[in-house]
Amino acid sequence: MTDSNTTANGHPRGLYTLFFSEMWERFCYYGMRVLLTLYLVKSLMIGDTDAALIYGAYTGLVYAAPILGGRLADQFLGYRLAVMIGGLLMAIGEFIILGGTEDMLKIGMGALIIGNGYFKANISTIVGKLYKENDPRRDSGFTIFYIGINIGALLATTVVAYVGETYGFEYGFGLAGIGMLLGIFIFWAGRARYADAPGLEITEKGHQNAFGPIKWWQAVVMGSLLLIPLCYVLIVNHYLLDYILLGLFVYIAYSMITAGAKADREEGTGVWRDRMIALLVFMIINIGFWACFEQAGTSLTLFADRNVDRDIFGWTMPASMTQFFNPAFIIIFGSIFSVMWIRLSEIGKNPGIPMKFALGMLQLGIGFLITQVGLQFVNDAYQVPLLTLVFLYLFHTTGELFLSPIGLSMVTKLSPKNIAGTAMGAWFLSFAIANYVAGKIATLTGAEEGAADLTMAEGLEKYTDVFATIGLVLVGFAILIALLRKPLQKLMHGVE
Repeated sequence: MTDSNTTANGHPRGLYTLFFSEMWERFCYYGMRVLLTLYLVKSLMIGDTDAALIYGAYTGLVYAAPILGGRLADQFLGYRLAVMIGGLLMAIGEFIILGGTEDMLKIGMGALIIGNGYFKANISTIVGKLYKENDPRRDSGFTIFYIGINIGALLATTVVAYVGETYGFEYGFGLAGIGMLLGIFIFWAGRARYADAPGLEITEKGHQNAFGPIKWWQAVVMGSLLLIPLCYVLIVNHYLLDYILLGLFVYIAYSMITAGAKADREEGTGVWRDRMIALLVFMIINIGFWACFEQAGTSLTLFADRNVDRDIFGWTMPASMTQFFNPAFIIIFGSIFSVMWIRLSEIGKNPGIPMKFALGMLQLGIGFLITQVGLQFVNDAYQVPLLTLVFLYLFHTTGELFLSPIGLSMVTKLSPKNIAGTAMGAWFLSFAIANYVAGKIATLTGAEEGAADLTMAEGLEKYTDVFATIGLVLVGFAILIALLRKPLQKLMHGVE
C-alpha cells in the first residue's frame, strides 16, 4: 500500500470506509431483527409458536445466503457491485415491511435475505483484499472491522428498539432502512479509498453474453430478484427447511470427508480425513451453541416483555432493548479477551480449541441457569429483576468470545487448500442450521395456541423451566466435550 492510501495507524484508508458501511448494514439487519418477534406477536397477532418458526426460518436463510452471494460475486458480479446490490435490496426490504401486512413482511424478509447474502459475504472479502498475504496488520484490521459490526448492533438494539416500541414498529423498520441507505452512500462515496483491492470489478465471465444481448452479470441481478419470492415460499412453508438444511449438511459432510481422504492419498498422509471429521464435530457443537444463544431474539425477548421487571428509576426499558446487553458486553470485553489469549499463549496456558468450545458451552448454560436465581426475587407481578437478564447476557457473551473469534481461523487450518471454500461454506451452513433450530427451541416456551391465556405466574414458570432445562443440557454437553478433548485433538493432528 502506498503512503497516500494508509492512515496514521498504518491501516489502509479503505478500511474505515468499509467499517462505517458495515456498521450501518448491521444497524439495518439488527434493527429489523430486534423488533421482529414483538412485531409478529403484538402487531400482526401471530401466535408465539408460529412467530418463533417464522423468525427461525428467516434468520436461518439469512445465514445461508452468503454462501451463494460470495460465489456469484467471485464468478460474475465482482465485490463492489455485489455489495451495492445487497445494500439496496436490504433497504428496499425494510421499506416493503412498512406495508404493514404479513405478506408484505415476508416479501420484505426475502429482499433482506438476498441482500444480506450479497453484502455480508463480500464486504468482508474486500477488507481481506486490502492487505497482502501474510500482512501482520490483517488481524488488527479485522478486529477494527469487527468493532464496527458490534457498534452497528449496539445502535440497532438501543435506538431502533426504542423508536420501534415507543413510537410504532413502522418507525423502527423505516429507521433501519434509512441506516442502510446511509451505509450504501458511504460505500459508494468512499470507493476510491478501497480501489486497490483486487476483484472489485465485474468479472470477465460476467461481461460475457448469457443469452441474447443479456450479459451474465445482468442475468444474475435479475435472477437474484426472482429469489425473493422463493424466500417467501420457504418462510411460509418453513417445514421444507428441515429437509433442505439436513440434506445440505449430509452432502457437505460427505464431500468434506471424501475430499480429505483424496488429499491423504495424493499427499501420502493420514491427516486430512481426520481433520475433516474433527471439523464436522465442531460444526455440530457450533449448531448446538448458537441454537441456544439465538434465543435472544425470540423466547428471551418475549420473556423480557412479559416476566422481567424493566423499570429503571421510573423509566421502563422496552423489551426489545434488552438485546443490547450482548453487543455492549462484546465491545467491553472483546479487546480484553484478545489480550488474554496472547498472554495465556506466552505462558503456555492457552486452552486448545476443544476446551475453548467446552468452556464457551459451559458459560452459555450458566447464563440460562441464572434465571433460576432470578426466581428467588420475583415481584408481585411475577417478574424477575432486570439484573437476571444482565447476568444472563454477560455469561452468554463471554461464552461467545470463547467460540466466535476462533471459528473462521480454525476452518482454514483444518481444511486442505483445494476445498477451503467448501469448508467455509459448511461453517456458515452450521450457523444457518443453528438459527433455524433456534426457532424450534423457542416454541418450547409455551408458545402453542392459547399460550396468551396463560397467567403471568404460569408463563413465568414455563419460561424458567425451559431455560433451566436448556442450561442443564448445555452444561452436560460442555462436560462431554471436555472429556472428549484429547480424542478431538488427536483428530486435529497438531492444529492449535
